[in-house]
Amino acid sequence: MEERRNINRVEYKVKSVIVVCDTFEKYYVEVANVSPLGMGIKGPADLPDIKGKDIIIVADTLIMYALVNRQKKLEDGCFEIGIEAKKFTPDVLEYLFQHIGGDEE
Repeated sequence: MEERRNINRVEYKVKSVIVVCDTFEKYYVEVANVSPLGMGIKGPADLPDIKGKDIIIVADTLIMYALVNRQKKLEDGCFEIGIEAKKFTPDVLEYLFQHIGGDEE
């Protein structure tokens, strides 16, 4: 089996939103790069410490359930965030089905 870190990420710059699973707080971020196993993200300076938290990220045409495994403060005050993809759980899928798509009549 191939080591996870050998799978290269590709540049994918897009505005995104993170939802922290245990608090349902939303934060607007920008994805920098992506792979099937994770993403590199730039977060705002007022982002609280979310390292170790499960999140859902919606990035344009991608939705990922992930663990925040790295959060590093940059010189400009913003944060560099690394996330590691997780398999969707029934609870996460339930949240997505209830909160994405809008009202249909």
